[in-house]
Amino acid sequence: MTDLIPLKKIQEARLALKDVVAKTPLDHNLNLSKKYRANIYLKREDLQVVRSFKIRGAYYKMSQLSKEDADKGIVCASAGNHAQGVALACSILQIKGTIYMPTTTPKQKINRVRHFGESWVEVILTGDTFDDSYATAKAYAVKEDKPFIHPFDDLEVIAGQGTVGLEIIEDSKVPIDYLIISVGGGGLLAGIASYVKVVSPDTKIIAVEATGAPSLLRAMEAGEVVELEKIDGFADGIATKRVGHHTLKIAQQVVDQHILIPEGEMCAKILSLYNEEAIVVEPACASTVAALDHIAEDIKGKNVVCVLSGGNNDITRTEEIKERAMLYEGKKHYFIVRFPQRAGALREFLNLLGPDDDIARFEYTKKNNRDSGPALVGVELKDPADFQPLVDRMKASNIDFQHLNNSPLLFDMLV
Repeated sequence: MTDLIPLKKIQEARLALKDVVAKTPLDHNLNLSKKYRANIYLKREDLQVVRSFKIRGAYYKMSQLSKEDADKGIVCASAGNHAQGVALACSILQIKGTIYMPTTTPKQKINRVRHFGESWVEVILTGDTFDDSYATAKAYAVKEDKPFIHPFDDLEVIAGQGTVGLEIIEDSKVPIDYLIISVGGGGLLAGIASYVKVVSPDTKIIAVEATGAPSLLRAMEAGEVVELEKIDGFADGIATKRVGHHTLKIAQQVVDQHILIPEGEMCAKILSLYNEEAIVVEPACASTVAALDHIAEDIKGKNVVCVLSGGNNDITRTEEIKERAMLYEGKKHYFIVRFPQRAGALREFLNLLGPDDDIARFEYTKKNNRDSGPALVGVELKDPADFQPLVDRMKASNIDFQHLNNSPLLFDMLV
């Protein structure tokens, strides 16, 4: 394992960070442990002052800059969490920073970057994805000869993230059988695994990515860094088109299993963690707990650590999160329904619904011709198993309808 970050480097990073980052708890979670019949521990990086692990790598990297480079001011690109870490580091170290963020970044993250950076940072919104803003930021850094603080593909950044692994090993009272880590660019995975795989080689490292942005999986399949043509940016903390060269080399040596989590499943887990544990997490963070369902049989009786990477979730996204969760769980369905033009047709349709079903949305698709135009109907079910009986009743009643959930083009156009 020649490409791993040396333990000494991670230990040095830990010393540099001791007065800056919180040593977050490794909590044994009773409810999850009972559910999976295993010992489930949560590494609570969502409790950092910037609500994510990113302060570790950002601060350590910036603390290692020469005075000459620090005086130039730094540049970075981020979908949110790295930007907050860099902003706080700028304020503490009194280094000017120019931070590029996608225009799609939740306002909550943008506001917190400005809060942490105070007068030391300038935020520039550009591009629709992290990769777009990254390209602009990198070009600006080269043009102005300013140090670029990479969010993941930098050995000192990776070393800083590796202190999470050091703390996990230090605080765990039992041998760790499985360690589940979310992956965007791969810096957290590379840092943690560099430490853990050396001091606890039997620990299985599980890499978790969003189904809509499997950049590490595709790179490992190809044996080299590849750029995805298109990604789903919803899980912004791990939505990157490509992983780093350094992070890939390390991942190739340490990853024992790879799991892809649909964005809707992350949303369902966000809601359950909030409702059952009072833990606020973002989609990327929820992915590690969601992964437990995918390895439930393997982890029975085992000691499992899920890294909760961050809790920067914008409250304005709550409705979208609920919607994605219900769609994933099969509790919400959309139909285009063409009602026969006679009295009582709508009432007949409503009578087909079960006693616990609700109409969540109803609108005619042709605003200027409601008498003959089709309607968009959203139905919420208490139990996903009620869907097929509803469809069967609609067919038996000769209802002219089209189910939209599995028709991506129509769904995106109408819903």
